[in-house]
Amino acid sequence: MNQRLLRLAIGTLIGLLIAAGIVWWQISSLPTGSSSGTQTGGALIGGPFSLTDQTGRPVTDADYRGRYMLIYFGFTFCPDVCPTELQVMASALDQLGRQADEVQPMFITIDPERDTPSQLAGYVSQFNPRMAGLTGTPEQIASVARAYRVYYAKAPSKENDGYYTMDHSSFVYFMSPDGRFLEAFAHGTTPDKMAQGIRAHIKS
Repeated sequence: MNQRLLRLAIGTLIGLLIAAGIVWWQISSLPTGSSSGTQTGGALIGGPFSLTDQTGRPVTDADYRGRYMLIYFGFTFCPDVCPTELQVMASALDQLGRQADEVQPMFITIDPERDTPSQLAGYVSQFNPRMAGLTGTPEQIASVARAYRVYYAKAPSKENDGYYTMDHSSFVYFMSPDGRFLEAFAHGTTPDKMAQGIRAHIKS
């Protein structure tokens, strides 16, 4: 029985690694600064979305035009990766000084079942006062996740107690003021490197 569970765990891990690899290949196939509307020969990153922010206000991608967007997909019940990445984003923005005013940090949940606007409001405020927390219906979340080539899946507890976590890819996306994909920062990027990458795009 233990061997069966071990094989299942190994199979699940391999599946997640393959999915993450596909997402990374799709992102890395895009040249920096390519237009999400005209790029050919690679995966398109980004696109229109219709969601709800942490105040309960319906928003679309058009509401953020004119500002760079720094976007992370995760969930508030995430024990380690998500808070780590959001802290990296916050630290990178601190390093940018006044240039940070040109950037809209954004956390989009991949767990709309639990991440209500009020839940997001308390969560994102811990990292940056300007960070937007966005949620929506399962269909809306699936749509924006597809647009950004984000992998996510519910992982129920082995105890069948109703608790679950979320498996997901972990990239921070940097988008231009007109919605073009500029760069994706992989998990493990330091605040210094992220700030350096953002600053290079803002200067250009």
